[in-house]
Amino acid sequence: MSRPEIPRGQSPDGGVTTLAAPLGYQQELRRGVGGFASFAAGFSFVSILTTVFQLFGLGYGLGGAAFFWTWPLVFAGQLLVALCFAELAARWPISGAVYQWSSRLAGTTVGWFVGWIMIIGQVLTVAAAAIAAQAVLPGIWSGFQIVGGPGADPSVGSPTGAQNAVLLGCVLLVITTVVNILGIRQMAAATSFGVTVEIIGVVALVLALFFLPERGPQVVVHDTGWAGHGGYAGAFLASSLMAAYVMVGFDSAGELAEETRSPRRTTPRTILRALVTSGVGGALLILAGLMAARSLADGKLAAGGLSWVLTDRLGGVLGRLLLCCVAVAVFACTLAVQTSGARMMYSMAREGALPFHRRLGKVSARTGTPVTASIVVGAGAAIALLVDVRQSAIFTALSSLCIAMLYLAYLGVTLPLLVARIRHRGAGGLPRGVDETGRPLFSLGRWGVAVNAAAVLYQAGMTLNLIWPRPEIYDLTGDTWWLRWSALLFIGLSLAAGAVYFVARRLHRRIELRHVPHTHTEPPAGARPVAEPA
Repeated sequence: MSRPEIPRGQSPDGGVTTLAAPLGYQQELRRGVGGFASFAAGFSFVSILTTVFQLFGLGYGLGGAAFFWTWPLVFAGQLLVALCFAELAARWPISGAVYQWSSRLAGTTVGWFVGWIMIIGQVLTVAAAAIAAQAVLPGIWSGFQIVGGPGADPSVGSPTGAQNAVLLGCVLLVITTVVNILGIRQMAAATSFGVTVEIIGVVALVLALFFLPERGPQVVVHDTGWAGHGGYAGAFLASSLMAAYVMVGFDSAGELAEETRSPRRTTPRTILRALVTSGVGGALLILAGLMAARSLADGKLAAGGLSWVLTDRLGGVLGRLLLCCVAVAVFACTLAVQTSGARMMYSMAREGALPFHRRLGKVSARTGTPVTASIVVGAGAAIALLVDVRQSAIFTALSSLCIAMLYLAYLGVTLPLLVARIRHRGAGGLPRGVDETGRPLFSLGRWGVAVNAAAVLYQAGMTLNLIWPRPEIYDLTGDTWWLRWSALLFIGLSLAAGAVYFVARRLHRRIELRHVPHTHTEPPAGARPVAEPA
């Protein structure tokens, strides 16, 4: 199928000209998301408390104190991506953002594979986020270590810790699934509450740890804590997994665009705010933890991470209270990731682009949410956890794999966008228009090509870094070849399975249904454009 041209200009009523035809979707989802809730969706997906606590020990163990510098490097790269996404969110405010943007820029075939990879990556990310409960709850109360009892090893690298992580993660998934299907207002309220608690927790943690320094900020210029041999460059790149895992998901605000009030104005801002707030807060949290840790060389920081620093320096009572904030953040993060994945699945299903699309693309008349899609995402994440229950070495690989798939999906947007900018550079590359308040849409202007090109280069490099078959990431057993190559194997199998379904679906439609596969330029019969409030 030929790639659709990118139109330019403004419609007679002052709205944005997106394609030759309107967006073409009937408004079924309910617009109950305001500005803060939209920000909360992106911030909760990033969730610095969840992910920094979950992977701080890994990053420190791989790169020592100097792993701190991977944070600003990843932040700078992801900010370039977020700027590109902010432009697209203003022009196409629609659920299934990454899938929809890629389809409009590169055609529906490329868009389908981008959406397919994104759905799988999001399901795995939900599972990885749920695992974080194990990094927090046993530290609050030993009774949360159910497998093996309170005296058992709670580390996810141990058999008892891994099995307990699966148990706690599945319980958490049941709760987030229930909240997701209750309605968008309930989900937005829960996420907003979680983000409020998380921001308060980050500020409190940073201040508390900065007032208990064992050393100065110059700690980050040394590789203290790194136990490796040979050159440091490889260790530094491996330690960047921590920062790469944290700073994704800021596009979640775009996933909720059809449920957001004034999305053309609100969504670009909240995408950028979510990432910038997370970047600044996470950097301060990592620095405070390195400065406050009682020792950098006894192995406890790599093994226990920030949870150990909190309970060791702040005492049992205050440390556990702050860990409660982290637990709330873990809940909000899992909820936000599951919501984002459900909207992506719903967006593809309503076009008939997925198996069982009639069920997956159905919105409940009572709750106004895609109930079946929410349940499938939660169940898929639970299955991913249960597969890992006997193989604790997979947990680290899961974190890197899910983020590598999200990076691939993001690249499926920024690369076609760069091509579109170059092809239509004389006309600005993207359609112009105004938002709901009559102001010009967010745009990078003359910096668009440079920012976009830098974003593509960063994403390509980081994707290669994430899937590199490092034994310290993918094979903690040290002698399991399929674990070491699991990222490439899983991505290859996912693409192969998707290709089989996609080809079969195209043949089925051409031979039996005798009509053109779904496109974005021909809305379904009887459909109305997505309504937006004045």
